[in-house]
Amino acid sequence: QLGDHRESPWQVWELDHINASLSPTTDVSQACKILTNAHSGACYQGQTHGHEGFLLTVPQYQNFVNQEIINQEVIFPYLTADELLSMYPVVPKRYVIDFHPRNIKEAKIYKSLFKHLQDKVLTTREVAAQEESKRNQEVLKANPKARVNRHHQNFLAKWWLLSYPRPELIQKINNIPRYTVCGQVTKRPIFEFISSRIRPNAALMVFPLADDYSFGILQSDFHWQWFTNRCSTLTARFRYTSESVFDTFPFPQTPTLEQVQQVAQTAVHLRQIRREIMTKNQWSLRELYRHLTDNPAHPEIQPVRQAQEQLDHAVRLAYGMTSQGDRLEFLLNLNFQVTAKEAKGEKVMAPGLPDFVTDPAPFISPDCVAMP
Repeated sequence: QLGDHRESPWQVWELDHINASLSPTTDVSQACKILTNAHSGACYQGQTHGHEGFLLTVPQYQNFVNQEIINQEVIFPYLTADELLSMYPVVPKRYVIDFHPRNIKEAKIYKSLFKHLQDKVLTTREVAAQEESKRNQEVLKANPKARVNRHHQNFLAKWWLLSYPRPELIQKINNIPRYTVCGQVTKRPIFEFISSRIRPNAALMVFPLADDYSFGILQSDFHWQWFTNRCSTLTARFRYTSESVFDTFPFPQTPTLEQVQQVAQTAVHLRQIRREIMTKNQWSLRELYRHLTDNPAHPEIQPVRQAQEQLDHAVRLAYGMTSQGDRLEFLLNLNFQVTAKEAKGEKVMAPGLPDFVTDPAPFISPDCVAMP
């Protein structure tokens, strides 16, 4: 059943056998982790603030900057998945105070912000740590060898910092002009570029890849099919995780420069068409893609469908597929080939632009979600 409601439509397949993934498509549950992907640093979950005290409204942000101009150094626009998908134009509604990697002495330099967090966050984290300590004592009293959680004690030890600031991710996006995101939980294949000035919330999966070629691979039907067949689900939506999806997804291994350029060009064209139609109709990304799936005959969205088909064709050629075969079966076999090469100590193609692209600048177009 396609959905969680009584009236949700059904699809029926007649099969010779039911595979282990309980899917009528190719069983990709046996895919192996590609170590090159796992060690690439190309897929992260966004930041977890852990307490509302770290978040500021636009008036609060302006007030703190007016008080002390240096506060701008540690306050950033903070984008959620819902804002990305449901707003047009996309603009973060809130800001986040991010002191990382500053120690408490360095954080105190920002006097008004430090006091704000001291008033809003410190007491809450002290109480949570105390309650956690009591629970742990009771558990250890019953079983001295029991494993206990110390999350809140760790948060208290660095109470002026976000719960999960994702320092490795932030370091990477600070060195590029934009990065790619999708909703961690989503039902539609929507990827977008975000300005590196904007911090991503934990509801976003973040790919620190700034080039149009990588975007094209991620936005393609190849990646979407792999995602939806490898991931877990939350109600009718798919949940993206690096371990199950990205770490097993093989990027094209032998593309030519011309094929890389074609993927990049069709990716740019797709985003351009999306923007034009969204601007004309004042649609959000969610509304645009809802029309694609729920109202396929709508004349306004035909250019988007055609642009996506052009991108998928370019990606198919980059993978070396000569016919419209089973993409999941192709990707699964490629996964096996790549992991077999790794086992032999051979180098494989990592996520991102191929190594033979020595100058990435021509592949980094300027468009992205940015602050006005």
